Amino acid sequence: MARLRLRLLGVGAMASPRYAPAGLMAMAPSGTVMFDGGLAAVPDATGGLLRAWLVTDLRAELIADIRRTASTFGLRPEVGPYSAPDLVVEPHPVEHTSHEAWGYELRWQGRTAVWAPEFWRFPEWAAGADLMFADAAGWSRPIRFRGGVGGHAAASDTSAAARAAGVRRLVFAHLGRPTIRALDAGEVPEFGEIGREGAEYRL
Repeated sequence: MARLRLRLLGVGAMASPRYAPAGLMAMAPSGTVMFDGGLAAVPDATGGLLRAWLVTDLRAELIADIRRTASTFGLRPEVGPYSAPDLVVEPHPVEHTSHEAWGYELRWQGRTAVWAPEFWRFPEWAAGADLMFADAAGWSRPIRFRGGVGGHAAASDTSAAARAAGVRRLVFAHLGRPTIRALDAGEVPEFGEIGREGAEYRL
């Protein structure tokens, strides 16, 4: 039976000192969908035919770079759904900042994956996911944006919320400086795992 291959191209927050920006390739037999990325996190030929490039924030700092790269594939980055005979992708809103931001639910042969690399509050629509890629910009405390317009959840809070929501496998895929410092100090999340650039996860 064919499997949906999900490859992390980057696991970093913006301007990470260590990682490429958070980006994911969802590789199905019918074609590949790219999520976010930018700079060094770009799809390559091993991912197959690129059908769409979906983003979680049309006003993100890297959107100009993503647009330039996507154009070389004949694509325009967008927020929206994607549908193929073997893969359905639906955008869902997340609470993150003062303007609209999104996460994605990927449905494959009765199983679901979630791409939500940035959020202030755990998205309720991610409950029960077989696999979730989540924000870890903060570690033990959330990161609040100036002016109180959202921010990033703490990885510790996301671990607890994902477990309570029945997420089966949690992968942190947007690592900020507080998280990097915690990992360097030998800390580990209570639930979930740290994503690795180039790693593949399967549904």
